[in-house]
Amino acid sequence: MKIAMIGHKRIPSKEGGVEVVVTEISTRLVQNKNAVTAYNRKGKNVQDKSADKDVNKLREYNGVKIISVPTINKKGLDALIYSFFASIMVLFKKYNVIHYHAEGPCAMLWIPKLFKKKIVVTIHGLDWQRAKWGGFATKFIKFGEKMAVKYADEIIVLSKGVQNYFKDTYNRQTIFLPNGVNVPKIREPQKIYEKYNLKKDDYILFLARIVPEKGLHYLIEAFKNIDTTKKLVIAGGASHTNKYLEEIKEMVKDDNRIIMTGFVQKEELEELYSNCYLYCLPSDIEGMPLSLLEAMSFGANTLISDIEENTQVAGEYAVTFKKSDVLDLQNRLEQMLNNKTVRYEKEEISNYITKKYNWDNIVEKLQEIYTKISK
Repeated sequence: MKIAMIGHKRIPSKEGGVEVVVTEISTRLVQNKNAVTAYNRKGKNVQDKSADKDVNKLREYNGVKIISVPTINKKGLDALIYSFFASIMVLFKKYNVIHYHAEGPCAMLWIPKLFKKKIVVTIHGLDWQRAKWGGFATKFIKFGEKMAVKYADEIIVLSKGVQNYFKDTYNRQTIFLPNGVNVPKIREPQKIYEKYNLKKDDYILFLARIVPEKGLHYLIEAFKNIDTTKKLVIAGGASHTNKYLEEIKEMVKDDNRIIMTGFVQKEELEELYSNCYLYCLPSDIEGMPLSLLEAMSFGANTLISDIEENTQVAGEYAVTFKKSDVLDLQNRLEQMLNNKTVRYEKEEISNYITKKYNWDNIVEKLQEIYTKISK
């Protein structure tokens, strides 16, 4: 089959969950003898250079054809302009399926639908709920959601909560198909010891985008009230939220136990996951948290907010606290640091996650969806 991917920023990239998903499914679809074209956004600030060269200059990645689409690097407008041009460009190719990712880019899927193209949409989360978006961007995202409901041949969602939302709000049936995770490579603390003086079980890890809905401010407040020799490592970059990033830097500046690494990748990322005492994800809103999947694939014990998207992933293998409740977070964190809660064996956690969330199985189901709507 010939398949187009629209909606991500760039592949290969770990800038966000959407980029990871598109990279993983596209490369596997190619391995399954499909022809996949990913419509990347051109951008000045390309964080990830997984391909060892400027991602903007790539024309192919692991068999996936890459077409760079012009846009502007301006919050709220880049997705609109990119998705408009990408939706025009796909008309000139004979694709069996056009696969849109995320709600914003779906605002333009009516264009290929006018030409009777087959369209699959993956809703990675209810993006209009996220704090970083203003009035116009929120309306644009909501419009994209409605276009997906009206025109998509199939809609894929990553959580039961979002599936219920589409049924209750639009009476639209969706397909629940979660994200996957790769079997990890466990690493000794070499780079992180050299750069940050971090040893095994020496730190609590927060690894995610630094945006308000991830709840990092709750974690910092709770951590600062705890007497512990363990460090708090904050790994990740901002995403259209520089004001929030500055607020976080202000919160941590007087506590030398807190380390901010910025965006991490490759060996450094693997070392952080491999050696943390626990991983904490205190989010208010999630689609399906890939960072939680990744942390647990490395066998990390986890402390998570009790939102359904988190607990659905972790099952029984996590400690939870009440969403947005700093005191409850602090109490749970202290209990984990003082070994007053269950600590699971790393191998047990990793086996649970890697078997349940297997990319190859997920892509097989995705291929079935493509085949069904293409008939």
